[in-house]
Amino acid sequence: MSERLNSLAIRDIEFHVHGQTDLARHREVGPLVIDRGEGVYVYDDQGRQYLEGLAGLWSAGLGFSEPRLAAAAKRQLDRLPFYHTFSHKGHAPVAELAERLVEMAPVPMSKAIFQCSGSEAADTAAKLVWYYHNAIGKPRKKKLIARAQAYHGVTVMAASLTGIPRMHADFDLPLGPVLRAECPHHYKFALPGESEEAFSSRLAASLEELILREDPEMVGAFFAEPIQGAGGVILPPAGYFEKVQAVLRKYDILMVADEVICGFYRTGNVWGSQTYGIAPDILTCAKALSASYLPISALLIGDKIYQALLDESRKLGMFAHGYTYSGHPVPAAVALEALKIYEERDILGHVRRIAPRLQDGLRRFTQHPLVGEVRGVGLIAGLELMQDGPARTPFPPAAKVGPKLAAFAEARGLIIRAMADVIAVCPPLIISDAQIGELLAKLSAALDDTYDWARAEGHL
Repeated sequence: MSERLNSLAIRDIEFHVHGQTDLARHREVGPLVIDRGEGVYVYDDQGRQYLEGLAGLWSAGLGFSEPRLAAAAKRQLDRLPFYHTFSHKGHAPVAELAERLVEMAPVPMSKAIFQCSGSEAADTAAKLVWYYHNAIGKPRKKKLIARAQAYHGVTVMAASLTGIPRMHADFDLPLGPVLRAECPHHYKFALPGESEEAFSSRLAASLEELILREDPEMVGAFFAEPIQGAGGVILPPAGYFEKVQAVLRKYDILMVADEVICGFYRTGNVWGSQTYGIAPDILTCAKALSASYLPISALLIGDKIYQALLDESRKLGMFAHGYTYSGHPVPAAVALEALKIYEERDILGHVRRIAPRLQDGLRRFTQHPLVGEVRGVGLIAGLELMQDGPARTPFPPAAKVGPKLAAFAEARGLIIRAMADVIAVCPPLIISDAQIGELLAKLSAALDDTYDWARAEGHL
């Protein structure tokens, strides 16, 4: 049995179902119980320190001990701990946050709609695509395109948009209206000698073929992350979004940008849409919106969509959508404070200054015998592990080399995430130069540990 299985861990196993976890193995190894956080570090219940190399879940942009966010939550709890936004009700935090987000949008936007999670935001985006097309007299335009290896969440519709098979297995997903476009991963799927531009042109042509095959009058929207995060930190190849958006415009198909991971400075701009030239009709964001101190997500919509909502509301008597916690005043107040901190501390400038240190350091690992590709931008990156890098031969899935590397890193005091054999690195935005050095050193040691293990186990 694992040394983790103290009294608290045993109670956790007995009464708590963990998401995105091997439940059978969890009963053997138990949870790593995190007790507290300070800056970019977290500490378990035994006092051991870990550099949080994934910012929790791509999300704790300001680290784990920002007193201003805690104070903002307390102020709002003391003043108005809850109120809703149904039936012509409102409150200052949600009004101010909506205004701020619309001002920050990468393209002109009209309104914000609030939820509690990125999954809910994706669900809301799908509903609005359908609602919008009904409102403008195109009721057949309902099919949604999302990409292989996309991740948009785990609620029923968001999981359907997600293009990762394990998110569908035995949940009877995906639902019918979702079409699947190709994954834009040049390293894995380009033809021999095919440039990034040529690969992008081929994928755009394939997308157009899909639309024509399904009938453009039945396709309502294209959902895409600027960088495909949980699907493997897949960066778009050169020219990809320019070519894809030209196809979408040709057939009057809405562009939905999922900024849940990329939004709020992660890619070296406020939005990943700015990094990759995306002009969304709908934008979803969450995670770093509140630096993950409290759950909140937002959907930003352009004016043509809002005007359709307005017209349909007149016809139906109301806009019959919303959640009890939509725009909850406490998360909204914390999100406002987070946005103030990002601006006052020039987090954007910090990310731009510090990112080359991380990206250059990680790219040196392409010389390591386990690493086939390193890809990233800003403060997000992925390492693709390969049995034979030059030949692009992957390890057999049963070897579970990625999870083993993550375990070795954890033993050395670094938390990263293995998505099969892709290792994701996405530290808090506040990470320092010295802490990036620490991250790189611990990851290097974990790679060496994994290499020795893989040779001993006969995987190399």
